[in-house]
Amino acid sequence: MEPLVNIAVQLLPLNYEGEAYAIIDKAILEIKKSGLSYRVCPFETVIEGEYKEIMEVIERVQQACFDNGGEELILNIKIHRNKLKDITIGEKMDKYDNNHISGSNT
Repeated sequence: MEPLVNIAVQLLPLNYEGEAYAIIDKAILEIKKSGLSYRVCPFETVIEGEYKEIMEVIERVQQACFDNGGEELILNIKIHRNKLKDITIGEKMDKYDNNHISGSNT
């Protein structure tokens, strides 16, 4: 079994008739259907799993967008990978889960 990786995907639909968030929702649904751990963030979605498995999901995300009216997509992808150990969303985010930033400067 390969170590787990984190891959962040930002989807930018181009030439899409309609609300961009509708096609992004289709992409996120495809990630959810994969059964992999993921976290939706304001600018991207981070997926945790084996590298090859995530890349297959990214292929399905693109196809779901094309199947739902997308004509052209830009995908920005960031990969955090370690040769020997798992990279997890939790190790990066758990300490911040209770520290949500509000609109105040305090």
